[in-house]
Amino acid sequence: MVNSTQVSFFTLSAYFDTGLFKYLYFMIILSLYILIICSNLLLIVVICMNRSLHEPMYMFLCSLFVNELYGSSGLFPFLLTQILSDIHTVSASLCFLQIFCVYSYGGVELLNLAVMSYDRYLAICYPLQYNTRTSCNKVAILIALTWLLIFLLHFFTMPLIIPSQLCGDIIKKVYCDYHSIVKLACYDTTMNNIYGLIVTAISVFGPLTVIFYTYMRILKVCFSGSKQTRQKAVSTCTPHLASLINFSFGACFEILQSRFNMNSVPNMLRIFLSLYFLTCPPLFNPVMYGLKLSKIFVICKSLITNSGVVTLHSMLAVLQLRKSFLVCGVQLGFALRDHTALNRGPLTPYSPSTSHIMPQGSGIAATTGTGDLVATALNSCVNNGSGKHGPFRLNVPSLPRDLVKTLPGGGS
Repeated sequence: MVNSTQVSFFTLSAYFDTGLFKYLYFMIILSLYILIICSNLLLIVVICMNRSLHEPMYMFLCSLFVNELYGSSGLFPFLLTQILSDIHTVSASLCFLQIFCVYSYGGVELLNLAVMSYDRYLAICYPLQYNTRTSCNKVAILIALTWLLIFLLHFFTMPLIIPSQLCGDIIKKVYCDYHSIVKLACYDTTMNNIYGLIVTAISVFGPLTVIFYTYMRILKVCFSGSKQTRQKAVSTCTPHLASLINFSFGACFEILQSRFNMNSVPNMLRIFLSLYFLTCPPLFNPVMYGLKLSKIFVICKSLITNSGVVTLHSMLAVLQLRKSFLVCGVQLGFALRDHTALNRGPLTPYSPSTSHIMPQGSGIAATTGTGDLVATALNSCVNNGSGKHGPFRLNVPSLPRDLVKTLPGGGS
């Protein structure tokens, strides 16, 4: 009999040698993770920064998107490390931490969807009382309870579910989960399974009961209400139902896979479906809500468009500044060349009788002192009737003030 304290590492046997394809898998998983982070962060920032979105429904959505980041961060960094590793082992402490993250993510996700269904129920069935029943304080309390209840539930029941004595260290999955650890126990795990079923009933069937009740009431109001009421119900409930079905599909397969023998299912399909509820909802939810909810869609569209316009204006400003410095540099070069070639006292301004032919449009007299050079360079453009032009017939302003100040005598 092996004590759990002696099992310091677990081996994940679901991984197999993919050769050089592991780098391809790594890039795919990394791209998915970056996409999840960017899409969810974008919607979180949009909701928090726009006062028009400080409504109960959007606050619950913000909590949902934060949970997507939390759940994906509990899995994807671990997967990326294991894909590139030749030995697929994980320490016992990290394995238990991942179990807590994965299952608390699932509990918060489902409870959050239940709270959102209750919010939709109040908005559709009690529109006149909606603002009083969903005040800011009540919304904050509901969001805090959603997270706090699930975290406390898994924190205190986790030691009861995980066996105290293990006789093995091989987990037949790509990440750690409760039931895989329970299967490694050296003794009868009936009590552990009972505790697990109680936690499942509280964290799964409790929220599902709320969801079914609220949607039954919503359907009743829709069938007895006007066409406008039905359209409002469909537009607001469709993204929520899609998110619920998407998450429920992945969660149901994960529960079935952990409780029953799934050896008849191909290994790649088992891996994909076991990762489904941790990868698809974080990708699917921000896209679904970002496209279906008009307020979020309009703000995101304007944000992306304005960012593109600002970037374009910045690029044009940089190009214009570079052009100005280029023209001024050429003009200064001509003036310095004239000064070096003539090498005499203060000169009179350029005239056609001068033996040295100045470039057309330069308008710069050769000078001996730097102060004179600055004084003439400031007005080194010729008006040809259609605007001021430099040596290459480019419309440019006078020498930039910052450049003039750097020259000796330019500050005066």
